[in-house]
Amino acid sequence: MNMTPVALTIAGSDCSSGAGIQADLKTFSYLGVHGLTAVTCVVSETPHTVSDIHAVPPAILQDQVRLLLKTYPVAAIKTGMLYSKSHIVAITELLENSTIPLIVDPVMVATSGSSLLKDDAVRAYMERLFPLATLITPNMPEASVLLEREITQSAEMEDAARELAEKFSTSVLLKGGHLPESEDRLDILCHEGQIHRFTSSTVDLHSTHGTGCTLSAAIAALIARGSDLPTAVSEAKQWLHGAILNSLRWPDQGQGETLCLNHLRTESL
Repeated sequence: MNMTPVALTIAGSDCSSGAGIQADLKTFSYLGVHGLTAVTCVVSETPHTVSDIHAVPPAILQDQVRLLLKTYPVAAIKTGMLYSKSHIVAITELLENSTIPLIVDPVMVATSGSSLLKDDAVRAYMERLFPLATLITPNMPEASVLLEREITQSAEMEDAARELAEKFSTSVLLKGGHLPESEDRLDILCHEGQIHRFTSSTVDLHSTHGTGCTLSAAIAALIARGSDLPTAVSEAKQWLHGAILNSLRWPDQGQGETLCLNHLRTESL
């Protein structure tokens, strides 16, 4: 019997396939994990814009997750776009007593700048979902919302990661993709009281649509395969950097160029 590891993504559907469950499935497949999906929203979007969001009823979302957990030996779960308090509550009701590693990407704003989260959802993240998480992966603007102060410089990131880890009793990967372009990309992992620093060179691209989704999916896949958390983060970041360097490009009428991460790049970990 082929006991391929199984991972579940609970996220929105991106019709451009650069982010959301489509990006997660490509990531899972490349990393040798069978991917399951529970759809929270159907999103009309491209790397340039979010046109419309249609939310799946929370009861349908909950039924997807319940059925999948009953049927498959899920080894890791990641959440992406959850949209509203009702969607978050629907998930937490099923995961409150779960021992499955849970990676939470607190998706709040698209790379294009469009809001992807209802106003009532932030508190539900903090009070209901984060306490269940193995790891949360906020970027700097999301960390600023969660800490109620601006996090804009690399010198502030370690203290912010420690504060978030203590506040929510979980490991935190604070992503530095919003640092000035003159600086290398710095991510800070606070795990079991220890700080791990990950750096990579800045890649000069006008769009990095889907990087957060892809990174959290890669971490979940590697945990499902048996990696410890620091190793999973390190290897996922290396793989993501390669996907960015090898981004796919197409001419786009009126908008110059459309980019997509290359989730099918041939280099293996």
